Amino acid sequence: MIERRPFQALGGANHGWLDAKHHFSFAGYHDPARMGWGALRVWNDDTIAAGTGFPPHAHANMEIITYVREGAITHQDSLGNKGRTEAGDVQVMSAGTGIRHSEYNQEKGTTRIFQIWIMPDERGQQPPSWGAKPFPKGERSGSFVALASGLPGDEDALPIRTAARVLGATLKAGESTEYRIGRDRLGYLVPASGSVQIDGVTLQERDGAAISDVETLRVTALTDAELVLVDTAR
Repeated sequence: MIERRPFQALGGANHGWLDAKHHFSFAGYHDPARMGWGALRVWNDDTIAAGTGFPPHAHANMEIITYVREGAITHQDSLGNKGRTEAGDVQVMSAGTGIRHSEYNQEKGTTRIFQIWIMPDERGQQPPSWGAKPFPKGERSGSFVALASGLPGDEDALPIRTAARVLGATLKAGESTEYRIGRDRLGYLVPASGSVQIDGVTLQERDGAAISDVETLRVTALTDAELVLVDTAR
């Protein structure tokens, strides 16, 4: 089953410096039918104005993956880590037993990100950590590539402490690719740009697709498209 969740129907709030859309219940947006999708708890589509961002705040017991769609985000945390992640690249923060961090758009233009939260397999067991990685764009051309993963065989991906995988792909118009999810798992796919068709369901840019009971996902690009997919335990 593939349930399309149109971008226009997402929850959210515009704070001026931050225009946030929420695929799942978050902050002031609450929908009891959208509390998460398996271990996937949050998928926020954030547009951040130049020179603004999230001041220091705390997290614990969550795997937080940031996919930068446009611009760049600068991270700093209580462990002493600091880094700048550019469009198309990914950073991962395992909040573990607790961490404070800030994220700012220090660029001259707007930054757009997907921020994805996945619940860890164990709570309160491991210390926090942070990492970022530039991924060669050509590697995800025409097929899905693991960007962050807690599953075996994904040694090149950024590690997360959950039995899930965050993948990226770019497809040219008319191009198709497949990804085996398995009927015992769940998927959630969002086109960062472009439009695609999945088993007869059409997704426009920034729509969400909640995927269940699908053995193999086949995606065909209607226009040039950039995709982000989460494969997670139920």
